[in-house]
Amino acid sequence: MTTLAPLELPVYFLLLLLGGLGGLWLLSARAFRRPARRADAADDDSERDWSVPALDAEGTGRSPFHRWDPRIKILALFFFILCLSGLSRLETACLALAIGIGSVAATGLPLHRSLRRISAMAAFLGMFLVVMPLTVPVKAGDLVVVFEHLPWIPFNVRGLQVAGLIVLKACAIALLVEPLLATAPFSVTVQAMARLAIPETICQMLLLAHRYIYVFQHEAQRMNRGMRVRGFRKRLDVETLRTLGNFLGMLLVRSFERTQRVHDAMLSRGYDGRLPRTVEFQATGADWLKGVSWMVAGIGILALDRFWLP
Repeated sequence: MTTLAPLELPVYFLLLLLGGLGGLWLLSARAFRRPARRADAADDDSERDWSVPALDAEGTGRSPFHRWDPRIKILALFFFILCLSGLSRLETACLALAIGIGSVAATGLPLHRSLRRISAMAAFLGMFLVVMPLTVPVKAGDLVVVFEHLPWIPFNVRGLQVAGLIVLKACAIALLVEPLLATAPFSVTVQAMARLAIPETICQMLLLAHRYIYVFQHEAQRMNRGMRVRGFRKRLDVETLRTLGNFLGMLLVRSFERTQRVHDAMLSRGYDGRLPRTVEFQATGADWLKGVSWMVAGIGILALDRFWLP
């Protein structure tokens, strides 16, 4: 197999491509954040209960994922995600993305939550689409595109395909996180993880971090609002750095004091290093059938990727 002759294109093709990618990212980010702004505005009208984290706010639905035993759900979906991470073809990666979209739709959860997660990943994933076509080594049979007046910047189409594969798999896995974590109360999910022989200390750290990260976020927002009311504006000067340093230090002190109070409260309620079990899991035949189906689907899509596609 011989190396193909480079394909030369006018330089405005590159400008149009970069402009189109930037415009698409801005439009998608604006569209995905608009529902969140409406939700935040609604929360501002009424006092928000910060003791209810947002991750499992919809964890009491009636979808097949909500009615699934959390232990089997964790094992099956995690195995399916591992299978997706081993895909090497764009066709099967697109199929995985379609499965992820269908799974989110089946949960009945708000779609903008998943779209916000993907938009947050867009800047990181966009680097692959720009960097990899310029850095992947040219092999025999690769199509290389060079732009007019920029012959020292070869654009390897195979690198773009590899970057697209990474982006598709990352989006598919990010979408599957919603059925995995948001279709049951997080405390129940953590208890299911403990039943799967995950160390108790790790489960407690996850539960407490999930519970109080929103409280600390609220505290940071209150402090930032107070600073702005007092006339603070961010600038590129030493005074801004000093103020931000004091802000972070005060936030750390308040967080440490709150954790001490929480720990004392837990001890006064009989905490002995282990969290109490509040749920008794009972797997049914339907739960096992769902788990086996997802595992078979993971093996099938991986076999399709490796052996059946030409």
